[in-house]
Amino acid sequence: MEPAPEVKRNSFPSMNFEAEILTTPHDNSELYVIPSMRSLTAEEYVEAFKTFLEHSTEHQCMDEFNKEQMPNIVAGLGPGKSTINVLGVGSGTGEQDLKMIRILQAVHPGVSIDNEIVEPNPQHVAAYKELVNQAPDLQNVSFIWHQLTSLEYEQQVKEKGTHKKFDFIHMIQMLYRVEDIPNTIKFFHSCLDHHGKLLIIILSDSSGWASLWKNYGDCLPATDSGHYITCGGITEVLRRLGVEHRVYEFPSGWDITECFIEGDAVGARMMDFLTGTKNFLGTAPPALRRRLQEALCQPECSSTRDGRIIFSNNLSMIVVES
Repeated sequence: MEPAPEVKRNSFPSMNFEAEILTTPHDNSELYVIPSMRSLTAEEYVEAFKTFLEHSTEHQCMDEFNKEQMPNIVAGLGPGKSTINVLGVGSGTGEQDLKMIRILQAVHPGVSIDNEIVEPNPQHVAAYKELVNQAPDLQNVSFIWHQLTSLEYEQQVKEKGTHKKFDFIHMIQMLYRVEDIPNTIKFFHSCLDHHGKLLIIILSDSSGWASLWKNYGDCLPATDSGHYITCGGITEVLRRLGVEHRVYEFPSGWDITECFIEGDAVGARMMDFLTGTKNFLGTAPPALRRRLQEALCQPECSSTRDGRIIFSNNLSMIVVES
C-alpha cells in the first residue's frame, strides 16, 4: 500500500492569505490546489457594494438624517457669502452628495455652490458625472472632480502651497480605507473656513460591525484591507484635536439572509463585501467560513425579523465645528 502523501492543511505562512492551500483529493489521486484568497479589486468592490446597498437601509438612514438634521446644520454656513464652497471626500457615485447640495440650495436660495469632489475610483467618478448631467436643477452649482485618494489630494494641496477653504466638507463612510485617520481628519479640518462644518459619517459603536470586529475579529481574513473603525475611534481623535463636535445616531439594517443559503450568488457577493475578499465562500477554509457565519448570527450583531436575518448597520453622523 502506497504511503499517504504528506499534506499541509490550511497552512498560511503569510498573513495576507496569499498562500495556496494543498488538500488531499477524495479519490487519492494527485493533490489539488484551492484558489488562494485575495482582496477585492476596485471594480469588484463596486459590484459587492451595490449588492450591499440593495439589501440595506443605509441610504434611507442617511435620508432620515438629511431630513431631520441637515437643514439646521447647514443654516449657518457661509454667512453673507454669495458662494458656498463644498468639498466631498470619497464621494463615490454622488447620490448622497447631490441630496446635500439640494438641501443647501433650499436653505440658501440664490447662493452659488462650488462643489469639489475627491474620489479615486474612475467608475464612481464617471457615474457621478452622469448623475449631474441628468439633473436639471443644478444650474447654480459648479463641479470639479479630483480623481485622487484623500492622501493624494492632501499632498497635492501641500505641494501647491495653496490652501482653499471650504464652508462644508463631508466624509461619508470612507475613513475605513484611509491610511492615517488622525492626520487625515486634522488636514481636512484645517481646510474649513470660519463657521465651516465637517460631517463625518461612520459606523456606530452600536452596530453589528463594531461587535463583529471587536469580538470576532479572528473570523475575518487578513485580505480585508480596511480599518476596523467606528464612531468611538473618531470621536477620540476629535477630542485629542480639541475640536467641538456633536454625534447623531441613526438606526440602519442589512438583510444578510442570503449569506446562509448554500450556492446563493447574492449571498456570495455579500460575504465578499463583508470580508473584503474575492469569492470568500469559495476560497476560505471551511472552518473560517463556519466561524464567520456563526458570528454573524450572534445577537450583538444581528436580529431576526419575519424569518430574515438583519445585521445591524447603525450609523453615526459626526458634525465637527471649524
